[in-house]
Amino acid sequence: MRITILTGAGISAESGLGTFRDAGGLWERYPIEEVATPEGFAADPGKVHAFYDMRRRDAARAEPNVAHRALAELAAARDVVVVTQNVDDLHERAGVQALHMHGSLFEAACTACGATAEWRGDMGLEARCPSCGAAALRPAVVWFGEVPRHLDAIADRLAVTDLFVAIGTSGQVWPAAGFAQEAAAHGAETLEISLEPSGGTFDEVIVGKASEAVPDWVRALL
Repeated sequence: MRITILTGAGISAESGLGTFRDAGGLWERYPIEEVATPEGFAADPGKVHAFYDMRRRDAARAEPNVAHRALAELAAARDVVVVTQNVDDLHERAGVQALHMHGSLFEAACTACGATAEWRGDMGLEARCPSCGAAALRPAVVWFGEVPRHLDAIADRLAVTDLFVAIGTSGQVWPAAGFAQEAAAHGAETLEISLEPSGGTFDEVIVGKASEAVPDWVRALL
């Protein structure tokens, strides 16, 4: 069985990382257009750097939770591809190399030469590109209005997957919101595991905390 798993902010929330769209989430405190768009970065790069420096520090302090570790256990035993909307590295630290469709907090992209590099500390306006030396770095995350990464690889996988599982995702951000339907169109079974149902069309929905529902589902599957 080929299993494709999409994870969203809900799986990292129990590691202490804030979600975006829930009440009190990041988008209530930080306007999207100011900190998560190319236009916002052009208007006030210092503000955007401060926002992502905060998120990078928070993500570095967080630890993978039992849901991340359960998916790593499943991936070690079955044919599993994890696609994530998250920009933290909790899947990797749990033992899974995920496809990060929205980029990573721990990479810098140079707007001068186009190079990318691993980046662990604060970035800021004075940080210089390791490749060309220009003070022209930005977080290597996909902002609103930009094209997500790995779309061809994801489409190829959805075309052959037997089971598609969405975990902790709102189902409101495209193109990820359409992955379940795309997988189903190719004959896959679909499952949603979420604290609240997204309202999408799934064959089965499990409502619960990721830290409880995901390990239970993995144990049942194995």
